[in-house]
Amino acid sequence: MKSVLAVAQVVVAILMTLGVLLQTPKATGLGGTIGGGGDMGGGYRRRRGLEQTLLRATAVLIFVFVVVTAASTYFGR
Repeated sequence: MKSVLAVAQVVVAILMTLGVLLQTPKATGLGGTIGGGGDMGGGYRRRRGLEQTLLRATAVLIFVFVVVTAASTYFGR
């Protein structure tokens, strides 16, 4: 059981990393404040279509990663 959870944790971590890296970068937030950001019109826009699906999938993967990590910790005792 422990090895299955370890493999699942690695697979989910890789998928989660890819989900984060594939998202569209925005010049908002702290990075846009320090870096300047190119647009002066606020920068907030709604995510639509593939961006929204990718955001939700990444959020689900983060939740699954937390659950698998907690299960791995519990069964590792």
